[in-house]
Amino acid sequence: MRIWGPADDPAAFVEGRQNVHSNPSITPAPARPDFAELFTPKLVTVFREGYGLAGLRADAIAGLTVAIVALPLSMAIAIASGVGPERGLYTAIVGGFIVSLLGGSRFQIGGPAGAFIVLVAATVARHGVEGLLLATMMSGLFLVAVGYLRLGTYIKYIPYPVTVGFTAGIAVIIFASQLRDLFGLTLSGPEPGALVEKLAVLWAAAGTASPAAIGIAAITMVLIGGLKRFRPGWPGMLVAVAAASVAAWAFALPVETIGSRFGGIPRSLPMPSLPNFDPDLVKAVLPDAISFALLGAIESLLSAVVADGMTGRRHRSNCELVAQGFANIGSALFGGICVTGTIARTATNVRAGARGPVSGMLHSTVILAFMLVAAPLAAYIPLAALAGVLAFVAWNMIEKDAFAAIARTSRGDALVLAVTLLLVVFRDLTEGIVVGFVLGSLLFIDRMAKSVSTDVHVPQVSEDVADTVNGGRVAYDPDAASDPDTVVYRISGAFFFGTAATVGSVLDRIADRHKNFVLDCSAVPFLDTTALNVIEGAARKARHSGVRFIIAGASREVRKMLVAHGLKEPEVVFAGSVGEAGSASRVMSG
Repeated sequence: MRIWGPADDPAAFVEGRQNVHSNPSITPAPARPDFAELFTPKLVTVFREGYGLAGLRADAIAGLTVAIVALPLSMAIAIASGVGPERGLYTAIVGGFIVSLLGGSRFQIGGPAGAFIVLVAATVARHGVEGLLLATMMSGLFLVAVGYLRLGTYIKYIPYPVTVGFTAGIAVIIFASQLRDLFGLTLSGPEPGALVEKLAVLWAAAGTASPAAIGIAAITMVLIGGLKRFRPGWPGMLVAVAAASVAAWAFALPVETIGSRFGGIPRSLPMPSLPNFDPDLVKAVLPDAISFALLGAIESLLSAVVADGMTGRRHRSNCELVAQGFANIGSALFGGICVTGTIARTATNVRAGARGPVSGMLHSTVILAFMLVAAPLAAYIPLAALAGVLAFVAWNMIEKDAFAAIARTSRGDALVLAVTLLLVVFRDLTEGIVVGFVLGSLLFIDRMAKSVSTDVHVPQVSEDVADTVNGGRVAYDPDAASDPDTVVYRISGAFFFGTAATVGSVLDRIADRHKNFVLDCSAVPFLDTTALNVIEGAARKARHSGVRFIIAGASREVRKMLVAHGLKEPEVVFAGSVGEAGSASRVMSG
């Protein structure tokens, strides 16, 4: 951190310049990234680095691997969301291709996600498929705007306990939504959306359970779990679904299939068409579109961060949000549902050896080839098998280790997690995120407020330490040590609105018997406008009392804010350190 001395030009802070020529020790600030650096897709970056046959071969293998995982999962998510399985495939094909084509992550795989099941199902129940398509397109427009406004950076400030809590809550709801097909229950009416009412209705229909459906679901889950443990390189979900389908067909089991409920899936993509932009419908689905955009931004950036952690690369968050926005617009045009980055499929892509976004584009192409060639085979897939797939996914979505770690580490974070989880399960997903974020923010403010301290030192004592700009030593000064006219207050920690009242009450104790008041800000990493107002008030009080107000050790950014707020010389004196402040006070006194 650079310490600024009184020789530096305060006006340079206001204009954002640095006095490089007068002081060569100042390191110029890095230039702000331009538009091209922020929004160039990673596909372009990969091609610029050099992309050959070896990279294409690796991406082709990874794309095929991911497509095998995504194929049954996309259909299962769509069915659980209250729409036909074909809409899940449309989403993976169109949305997944656009995410990889335009995205800011090398390895992101886009498509339908389990996190959206609750929101999509609720939107379909309220507004129908037409309302869902409109909400999906509107959410895409919101994401594009958020990306181009460069707001993607702020998504990362959502507290970790909130993400763990709402992911676990979604997992509980997904599992509950699959109970009907897991047990092959027959309901006399529609299945309720709320968890408590749903469980009551399902329990009342327990007598209609189908042993065949239970057996198919159990076989599916056992196969997926067994292959994951003993043959982790095998496509467990596809193998399990294929085996369950063959068993159901060979033994003529009385289980519901995609063909019996939906009539199979089409063998081609539909022609693109715009949703109905009726003003009343737009107003009705606006809350759903905002929820889609919020959750999509969180999920996609979280997935990109996971990929970064696995590969050591860095994604472009705002570019990624723009791509997610265009992907949702494209998905809606072709009749698909919400698109986002998918953590499990993205991790599979990395583990399969992907080199860049081409793997994601090829994954979409493979799913399209399945629709064109093998769509009739999907009619034989039992719904109980797809329910088993989602039940397994829901179990893996719950981060058990994170639960235990948070519970051991912090009761406050554990409370945030629990509240978020309960609100998501029993109230609403968006409400759970918002309340969890607010609680987490209040907890952070409380912790930061407790971390700040204000120390007073009378008289001033200089230390024999390297505290000057060029690293030289300020020798012990007996005159400063015995100076009764100087008082030094040192603030340690973040100085912001949460700590302003505490610090302000201390600074109000400026006594007329001191001629020099030194405020040591060397341990202040940042401050906000509330803190600036407190310092300005203290300086004003000192000026009225005839006390010299000296600010020592302020970092470049802190001093820039002080100057911009109106705290300039000669009303206040800036010193590079407490030692320099003592020298300045004696020179002025003399």
